[in-house]
Amino acid sequence: MPHFNFKGRNSRGELITGTLEGGDAGLIADQLMNTGITPVDIQASQRITGDQMPEWWRNLGRRAVTLLDLMLFSRQMYTLLKAGVPILKALAGLQESAINPTLIEVIKDIRVSLDSGRELSASMRRHPQVFSFFYVSLVRVGELTGQLEDVFLRLYNHLEFEKEIRESIRAAVRYPVFVLCAMAGAIVIVNLFVIPAFAKVYAGFKAELPFLTKMLIGFSNLMVETWYLQLAALIAAGLGFRAWIATRNGRYKWDRFKLRIPIAGKIILKATLARFARSFSLALQSGVPVVQALSTVALVVDNDYIGQRVEQMRDGVERGESVLRTAVAAGIFTPVVLQMVAVGDETGELDSLMREVADLYERDVQYEVKTLSQQIEPILIVGLGGLVLILALGVFLPIWDLGKAAIAK
Repeated sequence: MPHFNFKGRNSRGELITGTLEGGDAGLIADQLMNTGITPVDIQASQRITGDQMPEWWRNLGRRAVTLLDLMLFSRQMYTLLKAGVPILKALAGLQESAINPTLIEVIKDIRVSLDSGRELSASMRRHPQVFSFFYVSLVRVGELTGQLEDVFLRLYNHLEFEKEIRESIRAAVRYPVFVLCAMAGAIVIVNLFVIPAFAKVYAGFKAELPFLTKMLIGFSNLMVETWYLQLAALIAAGLGFRAWIATRNGRYKWDRFKLRIPIAGKIILKATLARFARSFSLALQSGVPVVQALSTVALVVDNDYIGQRVEQMRDGVERGESVLRTAVAAGIFTPVVLQMVAVGDETGELDSLMREVADLYERDVQYEVKTLSQQIEPILIVGLGGLVLILALGVFLPIWDLGKAAIAK
């Protein structure tokens, strides 16, 4: 945290100067007032300390707070608060037992912020890289309703669900990505080492080569002569793609394209909708109004395309439309899900019905992941077979022709 130089007067009117560490000038003023010093002037210290280094430098080599760390934090907070342990004492215990150094620093800063009179949600809001907007919003609701321990339990269950969804998606794409990388590696090795060796042999025969062989040799020569340019172009394309998806428009288009990828797109869509339904159910169950719940959920679905559809639902509810009507207009839910939303909207049990929707989508994702290899294997086999056929014909056709010519003689 930054350091601040201060000037103040004690109860006897004497001038006191010094340097304190804190999040901002307001926290420094609170610390001085608590010690009986009336602050006169507070200025940010100009000396460079480890904490005042640029943010990227301070984060270099720092271990990030993982989803599992946040799950353990939420579960332990629920257990301690349910046992009647005060928040400050609970945080002190978690700070001592935490393993992740970054999480220890975050908990320490939260304790300092709580000591200065801030609420827990406001203290967590100072660390958006650890606590998402959705997480902080639910903690705020827990503070207002007096159900903070229940909120932490629900957040733990929600994070556990997020972890399962992410692992399911990783498992779904691991096999095809591995096969595609292996095919790309094979193409590079064949074009850089195998085909040039055969090209030297063919050149010694001084015979007319088949068109397919000429095409393979030409492509191989291009790779051998300009591999560094192609590598540079590939790196530039990767950096350009990352810069493009960092923009709002690029992110929106990429997220929409992901949902249209054959086979994998429907898995990503169902996983995203499961995340939406689970988050929406949790927000409603915690007492968040529908409009505010849709606003917060739109930020945690991890897909800008779906997020904008959720924001359209929120705008419709603000205009007085029902959740069902806005869900139909969004065009992202199946008829079965819309029927469940209709029942929940009519009976006032939308939170429990949305939880059922999340369970439904989650089961679909698990089924799709289990059958993914069966769906994608024929495509990969056909692609791999076609690649092998082209290479085999291009390499061995000249040998076959030369053999027939030799026999004819």
